Amino acid sequence: MSSSFSGDETAPFFGFLGAAAALVFSCMGAAYGTAKSGVGVASMGVMRPELVMKSIVPVVMAGVLGIYGLIIAVIISTGINPKAKSYYLFDGYAHLSSGLACGLAGLSAGMAIGIVGDAGVRHPSFVFKIGMLGITSMETDLIALISCTQT
Repeated sequence: MSSSFSGDETAPFFGFLGAAAALVFSCMGAAYGTAKSGVGVASMGVMRPELVMKSIVPVVMAGVLGIYGLIIAVIISTGINPKAKSYYLFDGYAHLSSGLACGLAGLSAGMAIGIVGDAGVRHPSFVFKIGMLGITSMETDLIALISCTQT
């Protein structure tokens, strides 16, 4: 049976699994961070309505994490073209590890933003601290995004 495929036939499975992992885990982190921070925003709307716009920052920060996962998923999936060049098992494993690294970094950053956003909006003096902790937790996902684009 002849095939026009060059390389390992199971390699694209691992590559697309990495793309899916990046997207799924990053979106799970974004959803958790948005939901947990949204609970804090809702409680802030009842307690101190004048601070609702300041407390919405963690919700926006958590939403960005899903976009990072989407970027990596697109980069990985466009790199899988076995008819254009050979796609070996090493490439599949590299894309799988990139997707897992970016996805799990997005999940952990989303959890951190959610916890900080929920706890921080309850204390108006923590607005600056919320921003700094949110930026720090997003930084891990941004580092994963940059390092994963090198594969």
